[in-house]
Amino acid sequence: MTATNKKLRRDLKIVEAMASEMDEYLRSQTLFWPMTKGNLPRLTVGGYLMRQHRLMALKDLLDEADQERLRKAVKTFDEALIEKVVLFEERAHQELHARLRQWGEYLKELHDQSLGMGDYYPSHVQTRAMIAVLIHKMHEPPYKLDTRILDQLKVYDNVLRNYWEPGEFTWPEAWIPAYPEDEYWWLYGKPHSGR
Repeated sequence: MTATNKKLRRDLKIVEAMASEMDEYLRSQTLFWPMTKGNLPRLTVGGYLMRQHRLMALKDLLDEADQERLRKAVKTFDEALIEKVVLFEERAHQELHARLRQWGEYLKELHDQSLGMGDYYPSHVQTRAMIAVLIHKMHEPPYKLDTRILDQLKVYDNVLRNYWEPGEFTWPEAWIPAYPEDEYWWLYGKPHSGR
């Protein structure tokens, strides 16, 4: 199995687990939900949506059995959202504010050369990817996105551009079809440390 397929299979396992706990998660007060199965990241809507987006865009890389597992996980997720518009909106906005804070902190640390934060960009940029999928989901009816989030993200994107060096795709090359450069410019290159 290739490294790319291994990562996608891991994403699929996480998506299945997150979808199975989504209903309970949305009814809870916990933003970063500890999964009942061990060795999995904490459940958030953004974490789920980021992986679902990637898997759906790259599903041709999965075998038929894994594609069926993905279809079932997405169905479970969609069913968890039924009659929870307000709960989902509240949780998505809660997470967007938390992710924007995380992203803002990372961008501040880029200014300090001694921290070498540009070296850790491939892992930190997951936060920006989660922000992107949350915003995309909140543009779907019946959801309503607080436009102040877009204003804050625009400020942060401008900060990142001050450090930006266009270049190679940040994540595995096989994932490029899931992330077109015109929309996901912040995955095509990396920031240099402070000036």
